[in-house]
This record gives sequence, structure tokens and C-alpha cells, in this order.
Amino acid sequence: MLKKLLIANRGEIAVRVIRTAKALGYRTVAIYSEADAKALHVELADEAVCIGPAQVSASYLNSGAILDAARKTGADCIHPGYGFLSENAAFATACKDAGLVFVGPPTAAIELMGSKRRSKIAMQEAGVPVVPGYEGNNASDDELIAAAKDIGYPLMIKASAGGGGRGMRLVESESELADNIKRARSESKQAFGDDELILEKAVIEPRHVEIQVFADRHGNAVYLGERDCSVQRRHQKVVEEAPSPFVTPELRQAMGEAAVKAALACNYQGAGTVEFLVDKHRNFYFLEMNTRLQVEHPVTELITGQDLVAWQLTVAEGLPLPLAQGDIRLNGHAIEVRLYAEDPANGFTPQTGPLYAFDPAEGEGLRYDTGVRSGDSITPHYDPMLAKVIAWGHNRDEARRRLIRALEDTTVFGVTTNRHFLSRIIANDTFGAGEATTAFLQQAFSDDPSLQPQTLDIQQLALAACVLDHGSSGQSAWSNAPATMTPIKLETGETTVELLVTRSGNRLSVSMGESRHSLVLESQRDGLLCIIDNGVRQTCQYHRQGDSLYLQAFGQSWSVRDVTHQPAKGAGGAGSGRIQATMDGAIIDVLVEAGQNVRQGDTLVILEAMKMEHPVKADRDGIVGAVQASKGDQVKRSQLLVEITANETAEQESNA
Repeated sequence: MLKKLLIANRGEIAVRVIRTAKALGYRTVAIYSEADAKALHVELADEAVCIGPAQVSASYLNSGAILDAARKTGADCIHPGYGFLSENAAFATACKDAGLVFVGPPTAAIELMGSKRRSKIAMQEAGVPVVPGYEGNNASDDELIAAAKDIGYPLMIKASAGGGGRGMRLVESESELADNIKRARSESKQAFGDDELILEKAVIEPRHVEIQVFADRHGNAVYLGERDCSVQRRHQKVVEEAPSPFVTPELRQAMGEAAVKAALACNYQGAGTVEFLVDKHRNFYFLEMNTRLQVEHPVTELITGQDLVAWQLTVAEGLPLPLAQGDIRLNGHAIEVRLYAEDPANGFTPQTGPLYAFDPAEGEGLRYDTGVRSGDSITPHYDPMLAKVIAWGHNRDEARRRLIRALEDTTVFGVTTNRHFLSRIIANDTFGAGEATTAFLQQAFSDDPSLQPQTLDIQQLALAACVLDHGSSGQSAWSNAPATMTPIKLETGETTVELLVTRSGNRLSVSMGESRHSLVLESQRDGLLCIIDNGVRQTCQYHRQGDSLYLQAFGQSWSVRDVTHQPAKGAGGAGSGRIQATMDGAIIDVLVEAGQNVRQGDTLVILEAMKMEHPVKADRDGIVGAVQASKGDQVKRSQLLVEITANETAEQESNA
């Protein structure tokens, strides 16, 4: 009997595993980096051990420190979650050598499925359909170029050891091949330490459909339906649902049986996912097998009524699977989206900083898997996913409707998120018709307003002015004082707007140029503004933090900064010259030095956060006065990096 489970992970998956383990009577052990000392998963576990500094390589990828934590706490089994060491065969072996039960498949299965080349060959031998291509052992560039002639174009170059789109290239013609092979090898080597490549015939605009499989030590293997993960951005899943709106009962059975064949072919045990590409004619081809629990496993849980983590622990204890194939039933429809701290209107740039408020919406059929709560900080060290938002319904439209409402009503203040982007996808007609393929975001959704910088309308500005004016006046919302006029200046993004607020009793009128909007203030307290707008009573949530104001209403979020009492910017929209870090991160390059002339828009510093590079640019013309950052520095959001003083030319233009 296993008694104490160490979760070798962090964030929402650690929280999710801890909750099931506790429900089954296990004692739980969390591990954490110094950056995660106050994280939710640490708080929920019975015991927790710090395993190193924030850097992933020194903490969550430090297998020695993790095994030492298991020894210290007397854990007898380890659940790897997903990511990090979950598909690391050496870690699984090390657990076994240390006398610990690894809650996952045997090492040999992890090794086999970790190689796209070897796994594809094994699937061909097992009778599982695969995409036509070339899988030569450590093929040279010349061998790949020769093989491409037989495969034809378009084709895909793939890193054999890879995943997540790294080392992957779509090649449309022979003239593009050699350069793309070189780039794919470089990416693969950097990401996985292995530059082996394979080629595959490109399946154009396919569906990405995966089958959840489970196997035990007794030779039993089953499939628990499929998940459609076709809505992707740069080969990263954005929306997942079960069942697929494209899959027929006959196709489900054929794919399920093929997935079980794949599991049995490698003597699999535990949870696994066999991923397929499905073309418009419903032909399906093996893509890869993930030898772990998937991020999107909740949609399968909601339509089957099963706890997949409980199944994993059952198998790890050596017990048979809880259900036979004939006992598995699918009920209703479930859709999941990944709520990220990122800015879709700015190239999906990851966002860091304080999370002032995080309040998931409540409702029938809703589930949130999260590892954060109000008051946490989003750091640059790890994936910026805040939560998985999942909705179940008796049918697909009910699930969609519930998910849209959940996204619109979930409160997130402090960091920009992809919340509006996600709700627009779920509400989109193409997605609603079940016709979204892997090309959906790049084609049918590419011009969606959620991908463009937000321009606040007079109604949104009026709500902000209402909060700021009433909050600063000190008067009751129902004051009978004579009408007053107050100028307010708000900064939103790169734009500054000037408003004139006229208040008479509880009625406010906001003017901006020729635009005008009137509101009746019903009440304002505890971050909730209640107003009557054109005869309709509505509410707006808000949070004030210094000069910044965060608001949410009408299914959208926006923020403004009160700059009423700050000096005006120079001509041409020039800024203050105080260049600050846009997020927490590491300085990887400083491109200027004191005394250097710069122009507005010039890149001054390169900041790295969440494995992405972010240029920090000059906000005005001038001369670099002081550089307060050096290569290698760890900096905080809003930390001063560079100061720019105006030169004579800039001053003359400003005074002209």
C-alpha cells in the first residue's frame, strides 16, 4: 500500500494532484523553488521541501534535489505531473533505483515514445496508421533532401526528440528545404540536446484529435474517448474539447482501437495520450504519444465521470483498471481553455507582476484548475498560465454558453490576460459550427478585434471617470451639492485622453471632444460600481492601485492610469525619458551607453522573461544620461533601466 505521494511539479497540476491524493488518503509532499515559497501548491500539501533557486534547471529539473526531498519526507511514490521531468526516462529510472514508485509508464515506453523516429517505426509495425515520410536513423542533410523528392511538397520537418512546435518547419518547395533543415537542426539541438530530424508529408488543415488511453500491469488497456485540440497557435493548444464535433462513432472506435494497439505495443502502464492528425476525409494518422497526463485531461474527466489521477494511482499500486472498455460511457460535452497572463494584442507577450485580484466565476458545470490566487505575483521564471477554465454541458452549445459566461465573469486585475481572446474564439461562428481546424486561428480568426490594441470608447472612459471622480471627491453619491466640473486626464496604453466630468447629485456626464456620455451612479463600494446607463442598470467591477485603475464590465477588462496631476509629455508623444523594465526578467543585452544619442523607438535593452526576448525602447529623442542595468542583472517590473535627457534638437522641437 502506497502512503505518501511527492508531487514533482508546481502550479495548477500540483494543486490538482494534491487534491485527489488527499481525497484517497495519501499524505502529500510538495516541492518548491525559492520563487514559489508562498505558492498555493505549497500551502495545500501536508509537507513541502525547497529544492533550489528560481531557475528551472536548479529546481524543478534538479532530479537529485527532488529525490532527496522524497528521502527526507519518507515519500514512497512520485507523481511527475506534466512538463518538467514527466517524460524523462532517466528520472523514472532514478525513482525506481531509489525504491520509489514512479506514477507513470515504464522507462522503456518513455524512451520509445520520446523519439518521433523510433515511435513512428514501432507504430507502423503495430499496424497503426502513420503519415507517409522518412525516418532514417540520424539522417544527414543530403539524405533528407533526397528523401524529400520522393515524399513531395508540402512537407514537415520535425525534430525527432521534440514537441511543442520546436524544431518543426513547414516546407512548401525544394528551394526552401536546405535552409529549413539547418534551422530545424539548430532549434532541436538547443531545445532537446538532439538534432535528429524526420520528414513527413504535410497534412493540410487537419484536425488534431487525441485519444486518452490507460493500461495496467495485468494486460488490460482501454480508451476513454477523444479530445479535439485543433485550435492551436504556433502548435500550442489553445482550446480543447471532448468529444470532438468532427468524430463519428465509427471513427471514435477505429481511433480508440488504434490507440490501444499503440499502448500494448510498448507494454504501456498508466495514463497516456495518443495524438492523431485527421484529414477532411476522416483518414487519421499517428502523430505522437505523450507518456503522461495531459494538460487537457479535465474535459475527459467531465464527460466520463472518472478521476484520471485516481486511475493513475490505482495503476501505480499494481491494481487492475477500474473499468473495462464496455463500462466506459460518454456523457455531454466539455470545453477547456487556458487562461494565460499574456497580451494577445501585443504578439501574446507574457505578462508579469502582481495579481491584485483573481476571482473565478461560479456557475453550474464550471471547473477551474488553478495554482494562483489573489495577491500572488506572476514571475518570469515559469509558464504564465493562470488557470484552466472548463465548462460542461448536456450538449456542445450549452458548454459553449457556460464557458463564454465564465470567461466574461471571471475577475482578473493586475496583469493583462487572454480572457477576451478566448471568449471570442468560443463565440466564433466557425468554432460554433464545429469547423475549426489547425488553421483556424491563422485564417478565419486572424483579424479578430481581440488581437488588436484596445481603443477605449466613451462608455468605458466614463466608467473610469466615475470611479475616479467619486473616489476623489469625498462626497456621497447622492450629494445635493451644486453641479461641479472636473477635468480628468487618463493614460491608456500609449494614449492620453482629457475628459471633462460634470457631476450633479448622482448624475455624471463625461465629455471628450464631441463625444459625451451620461451615467447615473446608484452605488459604489468594495470594488463594485453600480450605474444606470441609458435606463439599464449595470455593474462594473474595479480595483484601484495607486494611480492605476482596473475595470471589468460588458465581458471586457481595461485599465487606465490617472495622470491628471502629472506634467505633460513633450511634443510628438515623447515620454519622460525614464525607461523602466516592462516586466520582471533578466537583462541579456544593453545596447546603449552614457552620452549616446538615441531616437524615440530605438531599442535600448533586451529583457528576457519566460524564455522570450522583449525589447525595451526609448520613449523620446535625446542623449543617454545614465544606464542603470548591466547584462545578467535580474530586474523587477518598473525598475529604472536607462535615463534619457533631452538634447538641444529635441528641446527646440518641443518648444516649437
